[in-house]
Amino acid sequence: MIYETAFVVRPDASEEIVNSIKNTLSEIFKENGAEVLVNDSWGVKTFAQSTESGLRKGAYHYFMYKGNGSLNKEIERRFNINENLVRYIIVKLGEDRYQDSIVKNYKNPNHAQASQAQASDEDFSDDKDKKMHSKRKSCWFSAKKTSPDWKDPKSYSWLVNEFGKISPARITGLTPRYQREANDAIKRGRNMLLISYQSNDIAR
Repeated sequence: MIYETAFVVRPDASEEIVNSIKNTLSEIFKENGAEVLVNDSWGVKTFAQSTESGLRKGAYHYFMYKGNGSLNKEIERRFNINENLVRYIIVKLGEDRYQDSIVKNYKNPNHAQASQAQASDEDFSDDKDKKMHSKRKSCWFSAKKTSPDWKDPKSYSWLVNEFGKISPARITGLTPRYQREANDAIKRGRNMLLISYQSNDIAR
């Protein structure tokens, strides 16, 4: 099975601490015969909402890997006792036979935001398109053959209103499948501080 894990490190954590966390993950992967497919750094981001302790920034790191799901318990155990971690998430992506497609579809969220920032006219057109589909009660994701991705808040922030409420399918026009995927993406994005619980503000 293919999984992904992302973790956020305190902004004052040293490079030595970050490398120690990555080395711990590498050891777990090796001990469990897992194969790393993607190892990526998203850099330091400003959270969409500050943490309970008042932190406003954190360094994001990402791994995609293929292995037995039992190794995730050890990853969680190690992450839960590490005081330098602010947040982490583990998500099942799909079966091994879909590996090529899953890896190909991975996008660093910073790259996605950069390309979108360079195409503001296209963004405006997309917003109009989404509103049009909502009015017609047709699914925007089905029409565009894409899916909401928790790693890219721009793919789902439009489904959250200014008060932080997730819009229901009767308003968004999404099919039940994509409404469920959107709900999951929003919850995961919030857990990772990429989108606010209180509004549709996203991390930068």
